[in-house]
Amino acid sequence: MNRLFPDAARSLFSVAEVAAMIDAGEALILAAEEAPLSALPRGNWIGGTSPFFMSHEVGGTFDRDRILVQKLPDIATIAWAGLLDRASLPTMAERGAGNGYTIVLMPGQSAIQQDFALHSLEWPGMFARPLAGWVTGVANDRIGIDVPKVFDGRTGTASTDKALVLHVALPDDAFARIDIVNLFVPDTDGPALTFGEVGDEPAFTVEWAKVDGVPTRLVDHIAAHGIDTRLPLVADYNGAMVNVATQWVDTDRGQVNFFAPVHPGMEYRFARPIDDYERLFAEQLGTPRGEIVFSCNCVLNYAYAGLEGRHTSGLTGPMSFGEIAYMLMTQTLVYVTVDRDGPVTMAAQSST
Repeated sequence: MNRLFPDAARSLFSVAEVAAMIDAGEALILAAEEAPLSALPRGNWIGGTSPFFMSHEVGGTFDRDRILVQKLPDIATIAWAGLLDRASLPTMAERGAGNGYTIVLMPGQSAIQQDFALHSLEWPGMFARPLAGWVTGVANDRIGIDVPKVFDGRTGTASTDKALVLHVALPDDAFARIDIVNLFVPDTDGPALTFGEVGDEPAFTVEWAKVDGVPTRLVDHIAAHGIDTRLPLVADYNGAMVNVATQWVDTDRGQVNFFAPVHPGMEYRFARPIDDYERLFAEQLGTPRGEIVFSCNCVLNYAYAGLEGRHTSGLTGPMSFGEIAYMLMTQTLVYVTVDRDGPVTMAAQSST
């Protein structure tokens, strides 16, 4: 354990403590509200705004003053780090290491987040190495006042409209792996929902769906069946269960807006309720292989599953406003491990 991390049971630190780590040359991934991040010196760090955390100290927590710290593994080096705009982000993979992984942070509700959600799977080289990250946000009482931001610690620059990319290099005998923990499964007793026609663009906002093949306004289907929209839509993406969480339902306009896009041609169902998040999470997580070097959990899990003061099996990180594991996800936990047992890249876990 590095001397600047004297207590393995800590993940939240004061501005002064994090500044000391930065001045000592530590490479860090940080999460906090805007004011603590703005007070830090320049150095080898990236950060994003969120006041919600899964911490070693108290489990799920809300903290406006401290900074959640994730440290790059000792064997890793920074291959490239910086801000990319909408025109440059599709080429992000070109800057990565031959062996390593990539962390990307994106401002919530930004155009660049939407670009990534809609088109990233089409960009060249996106599967060349593990790609994980999270979407930044602000506390509920600051919506409309503060704006989600990302911070490039090397230049001291904050941005509301660019993505922050960190390419991490690993030695040849080490390998990174992404894992996804998703406790939600589709409720097969409910109808199948599809959106649009094959060839249409994915959509964040929808009015009409086909409910078991019958065109229906989605708001009417939700109202008629008393659907709890805290439960996400779930679809099978090549064997991995991927959630699409509902952001709002506007009955006046007849529209439903999602935190991630729904894709034409995919079959979705609303999820089954889950009873004991903490227990199910521990069961699904099991024993991660290798060193956990990054993780994030959805703020909707924090809110809907009552995670304040509850632990997620030792995993720490920001509660995010969208999770990234090659593509944009919601209501999941994503983590990255590094080990030296062989080249593996991604696994998806669910409660199936």
